[in-house]
Amino acid sequence: MADPMFEPKQLQVADQGLEVLWKDGHRTLLTSRYLRGNCGCAQCVDELTHERVTGVEDVDVGVYLADSVEVGRYAVNLLFSDLHSTGIYPFEFLRKLCDCPECQVLRQSGAQA
Repeated sequence: MADPMFEPKQLQVADQGLEVLWKDGHRTLLTSRYLRGNCGCAQCVDELTHERVTGVEDVDVGVYLADSVEVGRYAVNLLFSDLHSTGIYPFEFLRKLCDCPECQVLRQSGAQA
């Protein structure tokens, strides 16, 4: 059985970015620019060195999330207004991107590696 901490109950494209309601009841809002700057595709992270090529500071402040498509039962593919669409965001990665105080405490305690 999957961990409800990493299972979305609902994913919704919102004005500010991606809203996720998790099965454990937690709610996360990830802004479009933050998501775009944390994309893990080969265009954004060098495949050989694993160094980030595109970060949040490289993304236009006006970028917005245009659409999302679930990938199987483990991830979501996001389309941004700058036409970037090659990133796949696993649900566990999305939860780990949450920077709310509750998730920060979980990370510090080692509960959310």
